[in-house]
Amino acid sequence: MITETPRSMGVYIHVPFCRQRCRFCAFYLEIAKPDQIDAFCLALAQEIALHRQNQITQHPLQSVYIGGGTPTVLPVSQLVSILQLVQISWPTEPSLEITIETHPSTVRPSDLDRLVEAGFNRLSVGIESLNQQELASLGRPGRVRDAKQVMRAARAAGFHNINLDLMYGLPGQTLQSWTETVQSALELEPTHLSCYALTVEEGTELARDVARHLIPPPDEALQIEMEMAAETIVQAAGFERYEISNYALPGFACRHNLLYWTDGDYLGLGPSAQSYVDGFRFGNVADLSAYITALAAGYLPLEERVKLTTDERNREALIFGLRLAKGVPHRLIHPNTSQYRTLQLLATKGLIEWQDDYVCLTPLGRRYADTVMETLYLALP
Repeated sequence: MITETPRSMGVYIHVPFCRQRCRFCAFYLEIAKPDQIDAFCLALAQEIALHRQNQITQHPLQSVYIGGGTPTVLPVSQLVSILQLVQISWPTEPSLEITIETHPSTVRPSDLDRLVEAGFNRLSVGIESLNQQELASLGRPGRVRDAKQVMRAARAAGFHNINLDLMYGLPGQTLQSWTETVQSALELEPTHLSCYALTVEEGTELARDVARHLIPPPDEALQIEMEMAAETIVQAAGFERYEISNYALPGFACRHNLLYWTDGDYLGLGPSAQSYVDGFRFGNVADLSAYITALAAGYLPLEERVKLTTDERNREALIFGLRLAKGVPHRLIHPNTSQYRTLQLLATKGLIEWQDDYVCLTPLGRRYADTVMETLYLALP
């Protein structure tokens, strides 16, 4: 399940800034302020310099993903400088995928032009819903028409690979309003769709409202109906489901995200970013001040660093690989092991199926993927 030869990798940069926090969001972020943005960019440059000293920059890059937060709350000049610094710090593959996340209310047509000129070739737009009332229920800024304007501007600027993030199970959302959002999203001609079920994360404003019975928790049965409806609609439009929450037109699966699901190497930069390189898993501290202070003092802002055993790497490769629609190759699962026995048990429950060359989740297994993954995690060595 593990290759020991040097591999290409991806770089993920967590930009920890937004203009406001949405009610469902549990990610680490800060409300954007110019002085904090400047300090972050300086610290990020130092983080890259330290990784160069540690020779991580010898890995060729297959992907760069700038996410957050909302990266486009940064001035475009700083985003361009960040990308340029990455490109001079690592050897890059000719087909380098360079993604930037955005929210429609934070980017102008001229910004998109400059991003394309700088080399960004994939845009991920967080629209969540194309129903104004549903956006309001999430505390989501902006208007539905902003998303439509951004898609037109992105195409005009030269972005040919565009993802739209959608979310279902929102407060007040119905099956009809969800299918209308999916159909409207397809009319915007994306090449990739990410469809996520709303989850109530501890510590969020949404969780507090649910606890106070101000709004009901997401209806699991309705979310299952919504997921099935979305799959039917987008597949009819030519999209292929290649991961539990992700659909793409042929040739447009996200190369960076595939690293997470195929035992690939990736380096996370910025506060709270996580990494997996050369068999080591490590993560940065989820605190901007501590991140900046550590780097100013000349050391990496790591919260933990663990060398995974062969069994641990195999376990994680199996668990993450099962998120893919095609699943995990049979040849990587050896009989008479705890992996094999647990998968056989899950198969008897209708959650796993053995196909010609792969073992994968069934449709039922996809709906209860968290349960499947937890079972495998607890059972495997």
